[in-house]
Amino acid sequence: MGSQCRGALDYTGQMKDPQNKRGAKIQDSIRQVLFGGWDPIGVNDNANLSDEYDSYITPVYRILTGSRSEEDLVAFLEHTERQTMGLPPTPSDHVRQVARR
Repeated sequence: MGSQCRGALDYTGQMKDPQNKRGAKIQDSIRQVLFGGWDPIGVNDNANLSDEYDSYITPVYRILTGSRSEEDLVAFLEHTERQTMGLPPTPSDHVRQVARR
């Protein structure tokens, strides 16, 4: 048997696997941009709602790791605002600034 402790837990019960930590950092970064920068429904003044846009983290991640296209990300965010949330269009320059973060 090897001495590797693959999948060992740290004191908080979280996986110590560096890949999981990296994934959590990426997810948190996307969450911060969506909540702090995009925030189409205007809830970012309430920290208790910081997970409001978490359902969009995976699609954003897929765009960032797939096409890496700013246009694809802008299109996704605009589509989400209009079609999923039923909001009026946000100025494209705001959505583009969010996509560049």
